[in-house]
Amino acid sequence: MSTRTVAILAFDDMEVLDFAGPYEVFNVAGELGEGRPFEVVTVGLTGEPAVGRGGFTVLPDHRLDDCPPVDVLVVPGGAGTRRLLDDEHLATFLRERYDAVELLMSVCTGSMLLARAGLLAGRPATTHHTTFEELAAIDPSVVVERGSRFVRSGERLWTSAGVSAGIDLALTVVEELAGPATRAAAAAEMEWMWGSAGAEGADRQR
Repeated sequence: MSTRTVAILAFDDMEVLDFAGPYEVFNVAGELGEGRPFEVVTVGLTGEPAVGRGGFTVLPDHRLDDCPPVDVLVVPGGAGTRRLLDDEHLATFLRERYDAVELLMSVCTGSMLLARAGLLAGRPATTHHTTFEELAAIDPSVVVERGSRFVRSGERLWTSAGVSAGIDLALTVVEELAGPATRAAAAAEMEWMWGSAGAEGADRQR
């Protein structure tokens, strides 16, 4: 199995766990999975540090303009997404990368950026529970799923609900791309055992 490169977008006022949750999942899965199935890199709008909620700071490995080819792209949410809704440079990046990546996933209000880029048109999607109407207003054709932990919005496209839901989605993506044993190893290492196996399994099917 070849190593897949996972890129996580970083921007000012991103929600910390939206970024750090998937980062931890893919990094741990990369360390524990057979053949190191994942490598994680970060991508900023510019080369400057991205300062998330509470001062959480990320120095991106790459900028939008020099980001190398990647296999998986993760778009976090947070208050900072509102300021990016009219950023055509970012929207173009998302559209171009969606055509090239194996899988694109958003966490929380990151789905609003995907909607603004036109990637959710006519598709089911979810977001943070406080922003269902905002997502619908960006693109009324989006079928907003209320109450789902995460949603398969397309063959290569996933959206999740808020904050901690990104961890569940990232684990699901790990299972899809690297198998259940790698998912189980990552979840055990992280002690991500908050729910029953039945509930977790039901969420994975949504």
